[in-house]
Amino acid sequence: MNALNQQVSEALNDQRPALAVQMVGREFLRHPELEQRYGKIGREKCLKDAGYHLAYLAEAIAAGNAALFRDYIGWAKVVLAKRRVPVSDLAGLLVTMKETLREMLAPELRELPCEYLDAGLQQLPELPGDIPTFIVEGSPDATLAGEYLQALLRGDRRVAHQLILDAAHQGKAVRDLYLNVFQRTQYEIGRLWQVNEISVAQEHYCTAATQLIMAQLYPYIFGSEKKGGTLVATCVSGDLHEIGARMLADFFEMEGWDTHFLGANVPTPSVVQILIERRATLLGISATITYHLRAVEELIAAVRRAPACREVKIIVGGYPFKIAPELWRSVGADGFAEDASQAVALANRLTNLSLAA
Repeated sequence: MNALNQQVSEALNDQRPALAVQMVGREFLRHPELEQRYGKIGREKCLKDAGYHLAYLAEAIAAGNAALFRDYIGWAKVVLAKRRVPVSDLAGLLVTMKETLREMLAPELRELPCEYLDAGLQQLPELPGDIPTFIVEGSPDATLAGEYLQALLRGDRRVAHQLILDAAHQGKAVRDLYLNVFQRTQYEIGRLWQVNEISVAQEHYCTAATQLIMAQLYPYIFGSEKKGGTLVATCVSGDLHEIGARMLADFFEMEGWDTHFLGANVPTPSVVQILIERRATLLGISATITYHLRAVEELIAAVRRAPACREVKIIVGGYPFKIAPELWRSVGADGFAEDASQAVALANRLTNLSLAA
């Protein structure tokens, strides 16, 4: 991480509560109609939003990648618009953020975050106000994915479970079920929450149901002949979204690897310990959002410092790395894969193991 970027990022995080309070106070003073429109609860939500804006700005600066902040602003634009908050309110708060940072940050730390904010504000009008569905008619297994999603949204886990088991019994490859059904429906569930069509509770239900249904496919997964290689798959400390890392581990299991899926929110020392105990060949790290990038970098640094992990290859995946395809280099990884299938192929190249990808 660039020294200036690190200093700015740390300053934003350290001063985030005070900065957020100052931003919101200034914005509501400037626009008294906001108080009338949103009331006390709205002001509290605005304060929370200001904290998020600052946190994502800090992480984008730490990564040295303005595209990450621009993408977050685009995400926020959709979220707010679908909850009847005009884009002018978002733009106004970002302008106020810039003013506040110029006033409250040390002189040598002001310019960089203002550059990121200027870029975001300039592109804000052009960023889409909606996002298309991830289940596109005519794409592989789109009909099955659509039926599966609708069963989950109805709360009918039994029907969803039967749809998947029937497809597997009829010869549908587990890899296709993972990539074309589970992965796409998870993306679509996230989109539906973003556009305010489902609640957080529904989102959590759908994810939990999918994890249980994935477990029912394990008889199709754990029968592969072992060909060598040991994978440890994990989410970093603070990241509670484990389904991507679980898919990764299952794909490697199908390819003949020994796999150790650690789950969500795993402390860094525990990851290093299991890598050593299992004599791992490969570490796969999943990061769901930009906010977790610092933890990814810290985990990789800790692994690199451990003498017993000197030969361990590290691959990363998750949404932030799709937004910024070269980001894997800056966090210290050996490579990035967009999905579990690509991760297997990448691991084969990195480790020189003769595995079918």
